[in-house]
Amino acid sequence: MSIPKMTPAPDREAIRAEARAQGFDVVRFARAETAEQTRIHFAKFIAEGMHGDMGWMEANADRRADPKVLWPEARTVIMVGLNYGPSGDPRETLKDPGAASMSVYARNRDYHDVLKKRLKRFATWLAEWSEVKLFVDTAPVLEKPLAQAAGLGWQGKHTNLVSRDFGSWLFLGEVFTTLAIAPDDAEPDHCGACHACLDICPTQAFTGPYKLDARRCISYLTIEHKGPIARELRPMLANRIYGCDDCLAVCPWNKFARATAEADFLPRAALTTPRLKDFIGLDDAAFRTLFSGSPVKRIGRARFIRNVLMAVGNSGDGAFVPDVEKLLSDESPLVRGAAIWALGRLAPAAARSRRHDALAREDDASVRSEWLAEV
Repeated sequence: MSIPKMTPAPDREAIRAEARAQGFDVVRFARAETAEQTRIHFAKFIAEGMHGDMGWMEANADRRADPKVLWPEARTVIMVGLNYGPSGDPRETLKDPGAASMSVYARNRDYHDVLKKRLKRFATWLAEWSEVKLFVDTAPVLEKPLAQAAGLGWQGKHTNLVSRDFGSWLFLGEVFTTLAIAPDDAEPDHCGACHACLDICPTQAFTGPYKLDARRCISYLTIEHKGPIARELRPMLANRIYGCDDCLAVCPWNKFARATAEADFLPRAALTTPRLKDFIGLDDAAFRTLFSGSPVKRIGRARFIRNVLMAVGNSGDGAFVPDVEKLLSDESPLVRGAAIWALGRLAPAAARSRRHDALAREDDASVRSEWLAEV
């Protein structure tokens, strides 16, 4: 980006001040490198298949594990954080089976867009003195270890970043630069003997401290996973339809967190206290309109309705049966399969009575397997 000037570059604190002026809550510096132990841990995670369907993670594994492979000329990583702290405990929605529980970060603007716009302004300014590249977690960067090296926080036992100032609620972005900037001190681990985040996981996705099997994580299952959700895990989703904040919300360091003042991160009116009944009837056009500019739009209507049907099946509310029955003939096999399971949970006799005729018409193997499971 740009050809650097020959005039002297601003010093570290001037660079930090400019990034803060762009609206970032925390700005720190790290060397453009990752520790050998981090690279080994990541390689093992991939080798054991714990990344599940996230093929993009495996495809760029060498670049993701080492900034020097991603960009050999990089000397410094400028890590930035933006607070998205909620005003209350997001787990409160789990007490109401008819509520649609959505991750805090997904209730308004896509944070990638918000961070990238600010990072571009900052990177354009910095490009007057150096070559730069900017990233927001869609790129092949192991950003949480870099954030810990820069001192934004530390990777907790749930593998997410924890900040002494913002708790669990920081969006991360980074600018790689060819400038050699003195690094900030790394943040040590402050988890101590606490294991609340491990204990609260509904699906027991943690195989141990600092070890996550994404294939069992509700955030992965409801966002990244493209196919049917494993039957044994479906009841554990409860009413979570997009992501899960349990391990983040339970962290005791959240006592130092503060609610965000960013308008783009405050819940939209339609997503402040959403209900399952608000979503189950969405067609593709309505889905796209409702979630325009939202990270939810990225997963598409079929995966979203699959998630809603999991929650509906867990709700125990027979009033949903007519809505579920309509979705038995949905054009998406993913939705049809999820509707079969939801109907079996809410009205088992109705599901059994429909099975014979449905099997005669159905040619999708995954949907047929759902009917056959309803015995």
